[in-house]
Amino acid sequence: MQLQAACSPTLSHQPHRRRLVADAVALDNFRPFSFTSHPIGISFKSSNTREGNFPRLSVVMRSQSTTDPVELDVSLSPRVNSVKPSKTVAITDQATALVQAGVPVIRLAAGEPDFDTPSEIAEAGINAIREGFTRYTPNAGTMELRKAICHKLQEENGISYSPDQILVSNGAKQSILQVVLAVCSPGDEVVIPAPYWVSYPEMARLADATPVIVDTGISQNFLMDPKHLESKLNEKSRLLILCSPSNPTGSVYPKELLEEIAAIVARYPRLLVLSDEIYEHIIYAPAKHTSFASLPGMWERTLTVNGFSKAFAMTGWRLGYLAGPKHFVAACGKIQSQSTSGASSISQKAGVAALGMGKAGGEAVATMVKAFRERRDFLIKSFIDMEGVKISDPQGAFYLFLDFSSYYGSEAEGFGPIDGSESLCRYFLDKAQVALVPGDAFGDDNCIRISYAESLSILEKATENIKKAISQLKLPVSIN
Repeated sequence: MQLQAACSPTLSHQPHRRRLVADAVALDNFRPFSFTSHPIGISFKSSNTREGNFPRLSVVMRSQSTTDPVELDVSLSPRVNSVKPSKTVAITDQATALVQAGVPVIRLAAGEPDFDTPSEIAEAGINAIREGFTRYTPNAGTMELRKAICHKLQEENGISYSPDQILVSNGAKQSILQVVLAVCSPGDEVVIPAPYWVSYPEMARLADATPVIVDTGISQNFLMDPKHLESKLNEKSRLLILCSPSNPTGSVYPKELLEEIAAIVARYPRLLVLSDEIYEHIIYAPAKHTSFASLPGMWERTLTVNGFSKAFAMTGWRLGYLAGPKHFVAACGKIQSQSTSGASSISQKAGVAALGMGKAGGEAVATMVKAFRERRDFLIKSFIDMEGVKISDPQGAFYLFLDFSSYYGSEAEGFGPIDGSESLCRYFLDKAQVALVPGDAFGDDNCIRISYAESLSILEKATENIKKAISQLKLPVSIN
């Protein structure tokens, strides 16, 4: 990405704000460079390694004192150099920096509910502190929480586990990474439907595995075609990652389609399934959630990941969990024991309270889901008739994944050409002061992601600003 400062009238007369925009927009495409400085000379050079041909950044620091030169190698691992930074995190940080500088940016990039953690859960955390429950817990999590998770999975998902088949972690993200690291070997393939959550392919690369992308389309509501899936499978296929409800599309896989996928998976003895079910409670009737491990023959090969961040508005508590066959869960626990160890004792007490609020989170979660549905319906109504915009029907989560590709190739006065989702999002940030995430971060450059985890009044203002910005674009061709 080229470094480019936003040039709206609001920002152009405020140099310190322009610098914030410029610094934050430069999210990736780090290029090797060289410079020297006294008293220490530093030079950078790039080379390819034999390990996957990843570029290796070598840095040599030489003392310029009168003593003999001392060389220090501060190069980075080829594995780390192969990983891209998260655009959702970068754009969220960028928008936050602008707001702190006084720029009225509407932040619709983060996947974070705008609700407070329900009071019952918060009180459990506060009581844990007051009662001195502030020490290390077992690496796998407290027995109290693991038993509560087992009860939840049996009652709500129809899948049976014992506490030693549960691993509590510092968020579902850690759970997913540990699964990938535990089961994948160099040369293995991780099969990922696109659009995908930004971290899946990068986690595969961290494990020296190869991400294999299965494209879907907006006309199929971004649901994977089983035949297309099978065309991507071979003896190297080790892990299939499913996310339903989906981030970034909000699509929900119906049980019948999951059964077709399961029949294909069953034909490949090495193939495991990671079922990311973090949005399971944020779902809109008549859609229903089905846990992949509940399907015939799939329990033995499915690793189910869930957590508390989304449905219970507990993003800052950092609490997630893995459920699966003991052999795999123990391997993930080994990784965790040598990295972070157990999750926060305080958060685990709060997690027990969350699971005690009733089926699917009880009334508190139902109230949040009702609000999310109202916001979704408003956005669909606002965009469905907009010229040149294609829209899917999200049945879960709190995202809208809109196809704006008809506007690619257009010109924006005072901005330049719109050549993809990234430049379109920069345009919206500049002209509409709305922060969105480009679809290329999720593997589909035709689209952009809007998070509606914000109040209806904020969404109304954001939609108004986006429509005004779109009206200023000169389309390359007429839209039929």
